[in-house]
Amino acid sequence: MSGAAFARGYNALKEQIDAPIAAFLSSCVHCGMCAEACLFFTETGDPQYTPIRKVEPLRRVWEQEYTFWGKLSKALGLSKPLTDQDLTDWETLVYDSCTLCGRCSMVCPVGNDIAYMIRKTREGMAAAGHAPEGLIGATQRAITIGSPMGVKLPALQAQIRHTEKEFDLKIPVDVEGTDYLCMLSSMEIMNFPEYIGSIARIFKQADVSWTLSSEAFEATNSGIQIGVSDIAAQLVQRIVDAAEKLKVKAVISPECGHAYMAIRWEGPNLVGKRFGFKVVHILEVLDELRAQGRLKVADRETRKLTYHDPCQIGRRGGVLEQPRNLINMVAENFVEMPEAGKMNWCCGAGGGVSTNERADALRLKTFARKKSQLDAVNPDALVSACSNCRIHLEEGLEEYHMDIPLLSLTETIADHLSDT
Repeated sequence: MSGAAFARGYNALKEQIDAPIAAFLSSCVHCGMCAEACLFFTETGDPQYTPIRKVEPLRRVWEQEYTFWGKLSKALGLSKPLTDQDLTDWETLVYDSCTLCGRCSMVCPVGNDIAYMIRKTREGMAAAGHAPEGLIGATQRAITIGSPMGVKLPALQAQIRHTEKEFDLKIPVDVEGTDYLCMLSSMEIMNFPEYIGSIARIFKQADVSWTLSSEAFEATNSGIQIGVSDIAAQLVQRIVDAAEKLKVKAVISPECGHAYMAIRWEGPNLVGKRFGFKVVHILEVLDELRAQGRLKVADRETRKLTYHDPCQIGRRGGVLEQPRNLINMVAENFVEMPEAGKMNWCCGAGGGVSTNERADALRLKTFARKKSQLDAVNPDALVSACSNCRIHLEEGLEEYHMDIPLLSLTETIADHLSDT
């Protein structure tokens, strides 16, 4: 890597050291509690996967640039300066062994948000050119095509035509003045197109005013995952522009964890202004319809169901009660996994890890933690509400020879709707 690239990365790391980062680094007591909260550590036993260790490049820049003793040690040549080789060595830790799930942040005794710190570390890594090829490619496609998977409008239009024919209903596109602009992820268009039909059927029964946008239908934000705020802001702005153009009251994030986090929680800060519309997750919308009595189900699931909480939706996003309300509406036998809810274990695929082929072996190894959760309740089927989780859960279940059907919560509700 060139000296200029390293300088960009070093300066980017330096710029990330805001007041919260400085406070977190100053207050860390090196207790190691975050290690036991990270499935990459618990499933490997390797101390290099201790969450706080993954931010070492950021810590060294902070120490040498912003602390008295660090500056003195640097001036006297007593401390080792950060090098491009350090960034090379740490890249796999920062991108392969962290899903930004935030579980480590929950157990920190001094309240440090380690996931936030790793997100900031990725900013410097990406600026220096240290990022996985798969994530770089996905980010480039998101910028140039509008989708990290390269999904273009004709692919969505084909799925819309198929859905309209199958269910004899109309999918609204580019309709102004609706209550909701419904976003999708590429995985829902290409891997789980049933989701489109499900929301259409639910919204028809509940008489919901909604639309899709032909100009901004992709909710996934690769800029967040790779760690480039400018790109993340550009991708959020596309959604903002579409929502304002169509004059909607709210934007619905789909069954995708990082999409919800990017739009709902980071979006206004990224684009530098307050939204003129609300942002809600699809589960929040469905639970509101349930509470209003606008969801009518014909029958209920008799199988034993359990629920996987997607990290960005549940732990980081606070959508915890809504999925349980909805499952209990359609299921007679719902059981919780151990450590469910806000302390649920990550599936192992978030934060761009699933896009990073280099991390595949490690990602599947860490699925042993989810296997132990499932073994504890022995469900007949597993429900989740994140398309990225679903992809990895399917791979993990196959890897560990677990014959457990995997269900989308939104699709499950649609399948149990009454005809009246």
